[in-house]
Amino acid sequence: MLAAEIAPQLLLLLVGGAVADRFSRRAVLIAANLGAGLTQGTVALVLLTGHYSLPLVVGLELGNGAMAAFASPALRGVVPELVPADDLQRANSVLASTRNATRILGPTAAGLIVVGFGGGWAIAVDALSYLAATGFLARLPRRTGRMPSMRSHLLSDIRHGWREFRSIRWVSTVALSYCVINLVNVGPWQILGPTLTRSRSGEAAWGMVLSVRAVGLLVMSVLMYRLVFRRPLRAGRLAGALPALPLLALGLGAGAPALAACAFVGALGLTVSGVTWDTAIQQHVPREVLSRVSSYDDLLSYAAIPVGQLLVGPAAAYWGGAHVALACGIAYLAAALAPLLVRSVRQLPNAAARREQPARV
Repeated sequence: MLAAEIAPQLLLLLVGGAVADRFSRRAVLIAANLGAGLTQGTVALVLLTGHYSLPLVVGLELGNGAMAAFASPALRGVVPELVPADDLQRANSVLASTRNATRILGPTAAGLIVVGFGGGWAIAVDALSYLAATGFLARLPRRTGRMPSMRSHLLSDIRHGWREFRSIRWVSTVALSYCVINLVNVGPWQILGPTLTRSRSGEAAWGMVLSVRAVGLLVMSVLMYRLVFRRPLRAGRLAGALPALPLLALGLGAGAPALAACAFVGALGLTVSGVTWDTAIQQHVPREVLSRVSSYDDLLSYAAIPVGQLLVGPAAAYWGGAHVALACGIAYLAAALAPLLVRSVRQLPNAAARREQPARV
């Protein structure tokens, strides 16, 4: 099912970016969330009525993945249409806080619904969340929309987005950094993390580590509402090296308390890195190509994840899980810091730094 959702997202991300730049991003978001709500609602109906069909559910999840391909670049592009440039970091902090809160509360709520009522009802609630989002998005001001631009074909728009992506050196540099980071981090952390931790510290240890990490994500996403960095990418890259700590701890055989502490610190750095990256793109990439540039960034990042997940198993079988985790931690550290060799990454200013702020770093 996961592959059925990821495949269309990867295939259609560039189309989604071009559509979001060509039409109203508000309308694209409404259509994508409505479509996701309908596909998930149909899956729930199939399960609740006892008419489960694997091909039907796979087809619906393909549709859900396609909706995500249009929603992601449109969402990143619509934020600067709603928020002044010097308030973008605060807006991204609020979005990050909401995402991280749902990561903490969502699995618990889903588990309670599954235990109490069944999986079909859990998916039905998920569908309702998309429909609720559709309603909220419909309340956005229509000034965020633009008349369709038909001066070129969609393929030409995609090619133009690639040229813009390559021409802005700090964007392409950091996007490649994230690609490598996802390649060496997501698979090892999700696959080797629970295996190594349970073998060393017991069954409950991994859940504790994930809980501490989730708290770190939420804490820093709240703090980022107040912090302002004069050089956001410089700060983001330095902080972005911290998430290498949990992989290094796994590789070095750390116990559950030390691993949890590293996961907490790594989560702080991950949030700083993500919020400053989104803010920098929204402040400095031209509005008319923002979603297309974002779609190339997303494509590189998302495509690396399944590759890393496929490679980590054979690598661990050959070299050992701890050695692979350590090597991935070192690669993560190098990939996070390498963009600082580019001057435009180090020197990119923050639009909010020109205004007096409560805290400035």
